[in-house]
Amino acid sequence: MQTITASIAFLSTITITGLSLLSWAGIFGIFPIQTVIRMHPWTLYAVWATALYLPGYVLLQRTSFYAKWLNRNLPRMNAATIAASVGASFLEWVFAGISFWLIGSCLLPGLSLTQALGIYTVSAITGLLSMAPGGIGGFDLTALLGLQQLGYQPDKTAAVLVLFRMLYYLFPWIIGLALAAYDFARDRERENERNYEGFESVLNSWQRVWHFPNQFGLVGELGAWSLGKLVFASGFVLLLSAATPGLLYRLQFTGELLSAPLMRLSHQLSVIIGLMLIVLSWGISHRVKRAYQLTLFLLCAGALFTFAKAFDFEEAIFLLIVALLLWISRNRFFRVAAPFSKEKAAIWGLVTLLAAYVYDLIASDIHPAFLKHWPPNAQVSWLINPAQHAAAAIAGLVIAWLLISLILILRPNRLSNKGASEAERNKLHLFLEHERGNLLTHMLFAGDKSFFWACNDRVLLPYSIVRNKLVVLGDPIGKTELISEAIQECQRFADLYDLSVVFYQVSPHYLPIYHENGYRFFKLGEEALVSLESFTLSGKRITNLRSVRNRFDREGFRFEVVQPPHDNHLLERLRHISQKWLNGKKEKSFSLGWFEESYLQLSPVALLIDPDDAIIAFASLAPSYDNDISISVDLMCHLPETPNGTMDQLFVCLLEWAKAEGYQYFNLGMAPLSSVGQTQAAIREEKLAHIVFKHGGYWYGFKGLRKYKEKFFPVWEPRYLAYPTSVSLPIILLELVRLISRRPKKGVD
Repeated sequence: MQTITASIAFLSTITITGLSLLSWAGIFGIFPIQTVIRMHPWTLYAVWATALYLPGYVLLQRTSFYAKWLNRNLPRMNAATIAASVGASFLEWVFAGISFWLIGSCLLPGLSLTQALGIYTVSAITGLLSMAPGGIGGFDLTALLGLQQLGYQPDKTAAVLVLFRMLYYLFPWIIGLALAAYDFARDRERENERNYEGFESVLNSWQRVWHFPNQFGLVGELGAWSLGKLVFASGFVLLLSAATPGLLYRLQFTGELLSAPLMRLSHQLSVIIGLMLIVLSWGISHRVKRAYQLTLFLLCAGALFTFAKAFDFEEAIFLLIVALLLWISRNRFFRVAAPFSKEKAAIWGLVTLLAAYVYDLIASDIHPAFLKHWPPNAQVSWLINPAQHAAAAIAGLVIAWLLISLILILRPNRLSNKGASEAERNKLHLFLEHERGNLLTHMLFAGDKSFFWACNDRVLLPYSIVRNKLVVLGDPIGKTELISEAIQECQRFADLYDLSVVFYQVSPHYLPIYHENGYRFFKLGEEALVSLESFTLSGKRITNLRSVRNRFDREGFRFEVVQPPHDNHLLERLRHISQKWLNGKKEKSFSLGWFEESYLQLSPVALLIDPDDAIIAFASLAPSYDNDISISVDLMCHLPETPNGTMDQLFVCLLEWAKAEGYQYFNLGMAPLSSVGQTQAAIREEKLAHIVFKHGGYWYGFKGLRKYKEKFFPVWEPRYLAYPTSVSLPIILLELVRLISRRPKKGVD
């Protein structure tokens, strides 16, 4: 890995040295660069900066900084290796410039090699400074202006750039993609032959063709991402084909065979299909089955229409090859749906708008110039009117945006946060009669979480969805020996909707199982569990709590635990306290309880009552369904005007009540970020969390929360976030905040 890193650092820095040599050639007048510099004087500074890169690079090679941070203390490159690498880089840039000249000389008579190399050098530097992939935008605009300064027409210079991009970038990329796929396929075939020797010999020829993807695993290595980019490129190929009129002899031949309305219709449909393919490339990248079906149809239709437009068989062959690749990879498109947010819709809307604009810009410039070369006595009425290009682009945009809107609004087959119905909650009651729950189990009756039943209903994973994450609350509930199988079943279920499975607030007991299934861990904090067997108000260390208890008893306050069902009058009084406690703030959900009458009816409620018989504080209790081993405090509120120590009194009374009821542990809840990132070897994110815990008390009060709970002398048990390696930790933490802050809602009964 160290050698690979050093090699990447060496190659990425050596690549620009060839362009630096070309810059020196331009400065010394070997290649004329004044054509571009006269229009944009700032480019001269860019040329000088690039020219100075080579001597700067040679000097940097001799420094300790390069040896330590870029070369990673590997042996220093000798002068011969550096010289050969610089020479290879120089030849690469020169041959690219020659390719630019060869294409330009075909369309721009009189363009010399030195002129082309001069314009190419300045354009390449501009593209490099733009930091855009392939220098797109910066390179093209500079080259376009430079060629126009030599007196060439804009339509011809634009055609040169389009051809250069296609011949030097697009076509080699497609060839490389195909070769890589072939190479990977051969490796997979050899592996299959080793593992399943003799198996393929029993298959007949039709099965060999039909199960081609399974035999060679082409798409598994090629990747749906690459297929999506091929579909994206197919859309642009269709747009470019529609923007250019075609070869003269083909147009004459087409005009004799086909009617004018059919040719115009083929042209307009090519534009519409091109824009739709650009949008559908998203679905192909995410392996959505319906996107595959529609894309396959549109590719075949696009090939037909572009061929009917002007016998453009090259574009038609390209589209059919992409369609063939999709077909042989059909088994890879298994997903029912994929997340499609408003942000993605806006991005794809802008992409299609830009594509339509580029199409209209090219078509409006090229078609009028093309008609000048058409024989004067030829019939051209069947050609599309240049004024109609904008109309075709608008029609394509409308349909593409309609497709985006349908995906966003209807979201067919999308897995949503429907919550658990009453029937599912009743099923949960029956399930917990023979399976042991955990400290978070009671929250499942709130109805805001959906249930995934795995292993033939023997394991339960409660979840909610936020963006492209399926977040499971706590550990799976069920037999320990089935947990790993249940996690894998849930992962397969989530993969149907392109969702990543994340486990929130998991205990240490199942960490090895999560690890075996590809999960990493982030410590969320620690849960405070009071051992009721050892809890007592006697002794010096608990003097403050004993004083609070005695004071409230003297002043006539009393504590009660009310069992369900609760009458409406009590619930109204509790609602009033809850609203005062919230003070206009929105309640949270998912891992936190909220005030919901039907939810409160499921568990006891502890009340603290003043001498005037008014309830000043309450706490709902959450049983753990673990044979009365533990119980948790759930929703907890008090009035703003309560005496000091109100919550201390409520907790002390709760602990004594739970001990009298025979419980072994009382859960005071989690202290977020507690004991996170304290060691030197902790991961970067946990160290950052420790800084927030230590110094963020003004905003969050994390440290104060732990300090408050420590007065009850609990046992601290860690809680973790288990997330797959493909998920960004900062992003999932932000999404979890969004999920917990979401407005509570129950499932549909």
